[in-house]
Amino acid sequence: MKIPRISIGDKLELKKKHPCGSKIFSVMRVGSDIRIVCDGCGRDMMWEREKLEKAIKRIIPAEK
Repeated sequence: MKIPRISIGDKLELKKKHPCGSKIFSVMRVGSDIRIVCDGCGRDMMWEREKLEKAIKRIIPAEK
């Protein structure tokens, strides 16, 4: 099983839409829990790494 590399500043496209209609989230903190912010409405959420990895459709790397 491949573990995805998630870094601060990356954008995540999830499989399901947020209630506001957006599928894109920004990564704010990485650890055993990952803090993401919805790009549509600004909602701040903490997800367990294992659950979030299953919900990710694709990772858009942060521009450097």
